Amino acid sequence: MIIENTQTQMRKGILEYCILSIISRGEIYASDIINELKKARLLVVEGTLYPLLTRLKNNGLLSYNWVESTSGPPRKYYQLSPEGLLVLQQLDKTWAELAFAVNTSLAERNIEANSPAESSKKSKK
Repeated sequence: MIIENTQTQMRKGILEYCILSIISRGEIYASDIINELKKARLLVVEGTLYPLLTRLKNNGLLSYNWVESTSGPPRKYYQLSPEGLLVLQQLDKTWAELAFAVNTSLAERNIEANSPAESSKKSKK
């Protein structure tokens, strides 16, 4: 149960960043955002995505346009606002710092686990 909670919290922590990154490529429809997240193995349902998009819009990070559809009602297409682009750039820097910290921590763990001193300790046990 603890591992599942940790995994869920990790995914939630990066979801907003991933959504902003996807939207930064250009105007996009919500179901296309879900498809992009699925390709990245970040499974998100509409009940999670729409409130998040609304919050991002209310915080001034997104705007949207209604586009007529040939196969039904108009569709809402999202795009980053100028403020959203600035936030995404800041998150890019934060992600680079976090990725460095995590990769460095993992590398140290792997080095220690594979070092001759550690191997000799394990073989003596």
